[in-house]
Amino acid sequence: MFEAALADRERVLGDDHPETLASRINLAVAYQAAGQLGEAFALFERTLADAERVLGTDNPGTLTTLINLARAYQAAGRLSEAIPMFERVLADSERVLGADHPRILPSRILLAGALQSAGRLQEAIPMFERVLADSERVLGADHSSTLTSRTNLAYAYHLAGRPDDAIQQSERIVADNQRILGTDHPETLNSQNNLATEYGAAGQLDQAIALLEHTLADIERVLGVDHPSAQTARTNLASAYQAAGRLDEAVPLFERAVAVSERGRAQRPAAR
Repeated sequence: MFEAALADRERVLGDDHPETLASRINLAVAYQAAGQLGEAFALFERTLADAERVLGTDNPGTLTTLINLARAYQAAGRLSEAIPMFERVLADSERVLGADHPRILPSRILLAGALQSAGRLQEAIPMFERVLADSERVLGADHSSTLTSRTNLAYAYHLAGRPDDAIQQSERIVADNQRILGTDHPETLNSQNNLATEYGAAGQLDQAIALLEHTLADIERVLGVDHPSAQTARTNLASAYQAAGRLDEAVPLFERAVAVSERGRAQRPAAR
């Protein structure tokens, strides 16, 4: 389908028409999704070269093509190639739009995420911190993108072994979600589970266990006992019990988690 659409546009509109370039990107994305990475990279790279020649390096379509190629490299684990591309996207976007433009935030997030994936946390964390500060200033403290930025920063602190900072951000996330989304919202429940994980990583097992007990009960009530979020909370609580030496409580939870998993597998349709 995508190959036919590209062939039609090349024939009718020509190789350099913007719609032909867009169709080429669609085909490259489809190749990537199908695991045909060689074809995907070749098409992404050709389209980027064509977009730079036809549209110019500062054109939004060119920057989007560059982002698509960088994300493909990142997904393939080729971070040494992805990161310079994300850096170029951010620099070009800041030069064209200005450092405070809302469209800069996604570019900064992509670069920070790639740096984090490469283990370059000393560079990623200041960028995540700036993204959060900019999101609060430009979008507001309660905007969904701001909440996501805070979650990203908390996780980066976790990876960097900064439990106090991770807990501080995670507690704020829980409080904001409870206030904005409500105590029963799935995002709120998920953020509580994340906070409990941070408590456990910091050795604060009593706090972790109390929060996980409360969160598991709420998830089972709101989403159901077989929901994946319930399984995550259940396993986390069992692990916290085990770490606290409360094996008589940990074992039944582990057993229940296994039973739920087996029930889920039994309910799946058999492969043809």
